[in-house]
Amino acid sequence: MDDATRTELEAAAFRALRQHLMEARPEVQNIDLMNLAGFCRNCLSRWYQEAAEARGLDLSKDEAREIFYGMPYEDWRAQNQTEADAAKKAAFETAFRENVTERGKR
Repeated sequence: MDDATRTELEAAAFRALRQHLMEARPEVQNIDLMNLAGFCRNCLSRWYQEAAEARGLDLSKDEAREIFYGMPYEDWRAQNQTEADAAKKAAFETAFRENVTERGKR
């Protein structure tokens, strides 16, 4: 497979993942994704931002989130996020430390 085709397929897979998380399953909470998989929608928007920056494009965290979420992040949160219980918040602290902080991603 050539590089251009591989890139096109990877982009299509990313778009499908985004569509699934944003449209098919918006009720799945970011904290649950992070606790179970070690990443969430915010991670995906951050990876998008990092890819832009690697190519010399200036893209803020908020701009990347708006691109990924299709709206301002706070609007999406108000429409879709629910308050997490203490156990989920504690698990999140561990998941965030292991998957984001310790890997130097923030």
